[in-house]
Amino acid sequence: MADDSAKIDEKAALPVWDLADLYPAPDAPALTRDLEEAARQAKDLRQRFEGQIARLDGMALGALVVEYEAIQERLGRLASYAQLRYAGNMSDPEIARFHQTIDERTTDISADLLFVTLEINKIDDATFARQLAAPALARYRPWLEMVRSFRPHQLSDEVERLLHEKRITGASAWNRLFDETIAEMRFAVDGKELTSEGALTLLVDRDPRKRKAAAEGLAAGFRSRLKTFSLVTNTLAKDKEIEDRWRKFPRPVSARNLANQVEDEVVDALVKAVKDAYPKLSHRYYKLKAKWFGVAALDYWDRNAPLPQDQDRGVSWPDAEKLVLEAYSAFSPELGALGRRFFERPWIDAGPRAGKAPGAFAHPTVPSAHPYLLMNYRGRTRDVMTLAHELGHGVHQLLAGPQGHLLADTPLTLAETASVFGEMLTFQALLKRESDPQVRRILLASKVEDMLNTVVRQIAMHEYERRLHDTRRQGELTADEIGKIWLDTQIEALGPGIKLEADSDYGVFWAYIPHFIHSPFYVYAYAFGDCLVNSLYAVYRERPEGFPKKYLELLAAGGTKRHRELLAPFGLDAADPAFWSKGLSVVAGFIDELEKA
Repeated sequence: MADDSAKIDEKAALPVWDLADLYPAPDAPALTRDLEEAARQAKDLRQRFEGQIARLDGMALGALVVEYEAIQERLGRLASYAQLRYAGNMSDPEIARFHQTIDERTTDISADLLFVTLEINKIDDATFARQLAAPALARYRPWLEMVRSFRPHQLSDEVERLLHEKRITGASAWNRLFDETIAEMRFAVDGKELTSEGALTLLVDRDPRKRKAAAEGLAAGFRSRLKTFSLVTNTLAKDKEIEDRWRKFPRPVSARNLANQVEDEVVDALVKAVKDAYPKLSHRYYKLKAKWFGVAALDYWDRNAPLPQDQDRGVSWPDAEKLVLEAYSAFSPELGALGRRFFERPWIDAGPRAGKAPGAFAHPTVPSAHPYLLMNYRGRTRDVMTLAHELGHGVHQLLAGPQGHLLADTPLTLAETASVFGEMLTFQALLKRESDPQVRRILLASKVEDMLNTVVRQIAMHEYERRLHDTRRQGELTADEIGKIWLDTQIEALGPGIKLEADSDYGVFWAYIPHFIHSPFYVYAYAFGDCLVNSLYAVYRERPEGFPKKYLELLAAGGTKRHRELLAPFGLDAADPAFWSKGLSVVAGFIDELEKA
């Protein structure tokens, strides 16, 4: 399971999740019953209320929303079960067929519910204000306001229903093609056939020959399927352009910003701040790292290489659990207790295996159940940080769950808060227990690289998406043209410390990144979250008294408050350009320390 750079006990079983808390099996009577009941309830709700919502008083509309929420939660449970089974093995055709079947059935059922949000958006402001006076409806104000924020972009009922029903044969189908292509691919590395996850992992191996071989194997593999990846990218970009045009979104990123409940100008300020900081962050650090490696510039496959003195020999799963939970508990016993539930119960799928989704995620499922975490744990310190990250998502989702299905969901810009904060807590705990200056330097360098990957790399990927979608509006792009956009943005971000020429093999590495396919313009949320957490952590260090309580309240708010309301108790405002500079100064300060070491 692990290579030489991170030896862990291969006999120690890594946890595998048990999805029985959702459904015991794909053919379980409870699953069939939920499908049938959701279909019946959705049709009944539509028959009783379609065309009537604007005429309801606040109490009656509140009761309708309660029914609507219950049906959506039932559909969410069904979809979550199918998605998690699929993530566990995307290569199994029966699992893929089940996932597709559930997706189609839930899409059909939810089509009968579409009238609810469409008609809510047709209520005039005066009538809506009167309806909100009823406590039964006022509870849902944040969700209703989010729904109504899309009013200027809503199309006719017939077009909205068509777009909804065609999703499974449109963007969703292209997503599936991408996922299954990646899952089935094998990459030739040193005479072995590796999955994408296995090959990408070797890019952080201690052996430079393995890193180079992995990079070459990945590049060759991506190039062999470049026609497919280019078709998927072009089609999805055009699909988005068509819908954005119909909905009158001014920019490709605007729909994502609206869904994230963050203003365009706030995102623009973040992007500008990070790009302006490239020279003092990534450019400076990678030149420093190249100096440590005794070269003028690093090959691209050495960007995340362990430092020459790094003796990281791996962290067992029990030790990783202990490290993360101790860090969480030291900050807040309540946070630690919530995190412990994931280890005491089968809520984590940790081991890498063929067919499994690459990377890591936390899936919230539905409030009546609990989140699940997926990882590909290989025993490195970076994997411990990934565990801390995904566990942060998990405890956030547990805390927000009591808000209910419609109000628990957090905008992406705030969804990364708990995950990145969990990483910071774990890093600081690791740093605190180390007295060896060399080990501390290695830990600090590793943290800087993680932060650069979270902030600089994600903004560079955001810039790639922006240029790709802008250019795609002029016509279909060739793989070489896509690769040039990718390389241009990466060269700008990484600077002279990384060797990247116009014909670099790295020009095909845009092909494997799932965020571009599944969630266009998702990636800036990582940078938003990292800068936000840096600012939050600075407040915690300055004024720790009472901070954990306010922090848990922030997480428990779920989607009931926007970023300005949530950050106000900490004296922070993301609309202030200085906010981003404060967050970025934390990264710069760490690099200052490394330069002095």
